[in-house]
Amino acid sequence: MMLNNLKELIKKGIFEAVKELHYDGTSINSADDIILEIPKDKNHGDYATNTAMRLSKVAKKNPLDIAKQIIDLLDLKTLHLKQATIAGPGFINLTIDIDYLLSVITKINEEKQMYGNTNYGQKQKICLEFVSANPTGYLHLGHGRGAAYGDSLARIMTKAGFEVHKEHYVNDAGNQITNMAYSVYERYKELFGQTANMKEDYYYGKEIIKVASDILDEYQDKFLNNFDLAFFKAYGTKKLLQNLKDDLLKFNVSFDTWFSEKSLYENNEVNKTLNYLKEKGYTYQNEGALWLKTTLYGDEKDRVIIKSDGSYTYLLPDIAYHKNKLSRGYDHLIDVLGADHHGYINRLKAAITMVGGNAQLLDVEILQMVRVIENGEEVKMSKRSGKAITLIDLIDEVGSDALRYFYVDKALSTHMDLDLTLMKQKSNENPVFYAQYAYARICSIFRNATNANIKFQKITQFTKIDKNSIKDISLTLLKYPLIIEEIANSRLVHKLTQYISELAYQLHSYYNDEKIITDDLELTMEKLNVLEAIRIVLKDALTLIGVSTPEKM
Repeated sequence: MMLNNLKELIKKGIFEAVKELHYDGTSINSADDIILEIPKDKNHGDYATNTAMRLSKVAKKNPLDIAKQIIDLLDLKTLHLKQATIAGPGFINLTIDIDYLLSVITKINEEKQMYGNTNYGQKQKICLEFVSANPTGYLHLGHGRGAAYGDSLARIMTKAGFEVHKEHYVNDAGNQITNMAYSVYERYKELFGQTANMKEDYYYGKEIIKVASDILDEYQDKFLNNFDLAFFKAYGTKKLLQNLKDDLLKFNVSFDTWFSEKSLYENNEVNKTLNYLKEKGYTYQNEGALWLKTTLYGDEKDRVIIKSDGSYTYLLPDIAYHKNKLSRGYDHLIDVLGADHHGYINRLKAAITMVGGNAQLLDVEILQMVRVIENGEEVKMSKRSGKAITLIDLIDEVGSDALRYFYVDKALSTHMDLDLTLMKQKSNENPVFYAQYAYARICSIFRNATNANIKFQKITQFTKIDKNSIKDISLTLLKYPLIIEEIANSRLVHKLTQYISELAYQLHSYYNDEKIITDDLELTMEKLNVLEAIRIVLKDALTLIGVSTPEKM
């Protein structure tokens, strides 16, 4: 029996007891229906269940009597329980056998970073699309949040047994690319002393000026009186896309595929999708535009896919893109989109259904807005450029580690304040410093042990250590695989930073309460085994969110 399945084993044991008691007509029909919670008061055991109280109404019996009946039927040894007691109005409190619990430390030290790997995902193929920024400028605050979340989710789901493909959709075919090309050309002219005719919807960032300067360096005045739209589109897209890739690599984020929107046109997939929708009767003309009947499948209103001027809305290539994704054999699609896309979900799912796909295979995660706070006040402009704050600004200011940790420390669905002042603090108030310091502290202890000629050895049982002093640590280590599975299922990545903070707190508390290196070599070795298990799990958890683990701080 795997250690991390202990909770499920106990739930199954309780259900078997309930089944044997023949209390029919209850809502407890399987082990999944058994509620097992961790009591706030540690004196009430490691788990508590309200099963007897839930049965009392149907059974028309006192819940205390039912609780006793259930306990009498539990095989404590098989369930790795030390005791089961009755408390309050009928709660059953369960205490895990300490020797069994401590075996998690031995298991972690044997498995190392493989601990927590599960087959929960059963090798399901997932296409996870995130960031997907227009290659027209630098990444901004929201892109950073999506990047940190998407990359962390991919790592966690992979650990949980999914096959995750990370994809960035490159918007290189729309009107914004045309505007980018003209913006670069106007800046290119400006470098020759001519007046730049910058229109309102052009791009004004310094990165545009840099691209223009690169063209000057490479081609001199070749295009000054000979504007080539296709060239400026291709050159600008390539340069600006490389900017995005470079910044994301500094943020410890990479992709398996950079999927080009333009390729959908080149491969005729957009036209094929359009013709298919027309043939199936999903479109109609109104006021010179072509509309898609998305209300047939739950959207609040029909949507335009071809405007009256003949240009495509971004919905049409998006439909072709998702059709392409589904054709690649993925079991599930996950899109991480910005807050302004909330109303986009239903129309996209409706369109997927229309092209013969299963809309249930698509999940959309919406990220909420991000603000930057410094010294208690909101910061809206970059100190460096005087423009909107970019991801690279923040990386330069506080570093990738702090930024990645803080970005995933809150649920994606909540608005976020990035506190630059806190992120730069080297104190316990800064959660990423607190976690990294826990790891570095363990490394320091091991260096001290080496200096004292103590060679680390893995042990299989604990005989000298105060077992109760490491019980909470063992319980936290025990639940790591379940945390991984829960996040892979719920996609709530912030639960991992909560776990990291809990484990770091327990390490610091243990360090403050206990002398690790003692004159008793056997006791010292047992304590070092505990620290090694914590070190392994801390490193693994921090790596899953793209945060480094320095050995000295």
